[in-house]
Amino acid sequence: MRKIFWIFFAFTFITESIMIYRDPFNAVSLIILLPLWAVGLYDVFQKKHTLKRNYPLVGRLRYVMEDLRPKIYQYFVESDTDGTPISRIERSVVYQRAKKVLRTKPFGTQRNVYSSGHEWINHSMYPFDEHEMRDENFRINVGSKHCKKPYSLSILNVSAMSYGSLSAQAVEALNLGAKLGGFAHNTGEGSISKYHLKNEGDLIWQIGTGYFGARDKDGNFSSEEFKKRACLDQVKMIELKLSQGAKPGHGGILPAKKNTPEIANARGIEPYTLVASPPMHKAFSNDEQMIDFIEHLRELSGGKPIGIKLCYGRDEEFKRLCQTMYRKGSYPDYIVIDGAEGGTGAAPLEFSDSIGTPLLEGLAKARNYLEEYHLKNEIKLIASGKMITGFDIVRAIALGADACYSARAMMLALGCIQALICNTNKCPAGIATQDPDLAGGIDIGNKGQRVANYQSETINSVREIIASAGYSHPNFLRRTDIYRRITPTQVASYEEIFPSYKGNKVTDGAGHEL
Repeated sequence: MRKIFWIFFAFTFITESIMIYRDPFNAVSLIILLPLWAVGLYDVFQKKHTLKRNYPLVGRLRYVMEDLRPKIYQYFVESDTDGTPISRIERSVVYQRAKKVLRTKPFGTQRNVYSSGHEWINHSMYPFDEHEMRDENFRINVGSKHCKKPYSLSILNVSAMSYGSLSAQAVEALNLGAKLGGFAHNTGEGSISKYHLKNEGDLIWQIGTGYFGARDKDGNFSSEEFKKRACLDQVKMIELKLSQGAKPGHGGILPAKKNTPEIANARGIEPYTLVASPPMHKAFSNDEQMIDFIEHLRELSGGKPIGIKLCYGRDEEFKRLCQTMYRKGSYPDYIVIDGAEGGTGAAPLEFSDSIGTPLLEGLAKARNYLEEYHLKNEIKLIASGKMITGFDIVRAIALGADACYSARAMMLALGCIQALICNTNKCPAGIATQDPDLAGGIDIGNKGQRVANYQSETINSVREIIASAGYSHPNFLRRTDIYRRITPTQVASYEEIFPSYKGNKVTDGAGHEL
């Protein structure tokens, strides 16, 4: 192929020289030829890419097609049930609800209901009248006996997404949606920015291992800085992040090109530097210290609900945490269980694909341990990890959750097209980028309303589902209500797959409960 390029180069060079000699006006064609010669010569002499060296000019088509492949596949190849991590069917549901257009689908399901993994909820012969639902918005009260300022939380809220990972316009639109819809907006571990505060939507302030917004100049936790933000009226709950489903055991990552001066100011860090949060907390290193730290945060905040977020890991560690909480008589007001299927803007491949417990298993185990140690009445459970439809919420509540977070569905409501380039700063929808030209395309008022619409319509779908099952409230849902096809001829309920805790409480050698 290199020989062909040299033949092309020599032929066009000689031909062009003759043409220019005969008529100088023919030099205009050099506008096309000069760039081709330059690129081809560069490809021949560079040594980094063998493909381009062996196939000058033509070899570059490989990179063009590689870039176009996901877009061509999404729009021209994949079926409605294809598409990862979120299928076209599910994306369409979010878009339609955000725009308040069609709520129905024609010609029946496109899913194979006899394939392994298909799930459903059984209906009742005597459905409940959904118009008589006793609690129209399905809210839960978050706050243990140690909490002075409990918060009424919707069962569907904006999950943790930081300013920095998201653009300022995206953050502002999400918070506007939370304000319009009366649900909560989790800040993510990137601290509270002015864009979180502008529209006065309720906030859940998440604090990660970097202690952004609550740190001193050396990166250690600062009680003074924490108190400044924790006591804001707009902050309704505070969340201590231990791990994230998409990258458990790995700290958050903010690329240097996304770390603008404005973001750095909100976080208390140096701009245009790579921000890699440590995988562990400096303020505590065991269960005892963490519970004491939670008590400290609750005191500094004036008694607001304090929670922890984690991807479920080792059984013995979560069990030991429950034993510590039971023994001390102190605990967080809520626990967020994040599934390994959760999303992120940037994570190492192995952490996204091969580390951490998926949501359903983690949620079921966490609920069982909390019940075993008499803690569930005080601690609310929140499920996070690929929550898209009303059925996803119903399934999580049946398994043991009290409420849910959703991140990617809220991004879709903003206009995300699942381009899968969140980590490049080139998000075409202006959501996962700090490029002012791309982010400037977001109309905050319009997108904020779309986020509120999606949340409201999804809550409506939850209402319809539980009414068809004969219930008046999601709290009545149980694991026996959800079914999964195991094989083409075998079906099992969630109670069979994820058995509830029914045994006696754990005791010590003297017969006393731990």
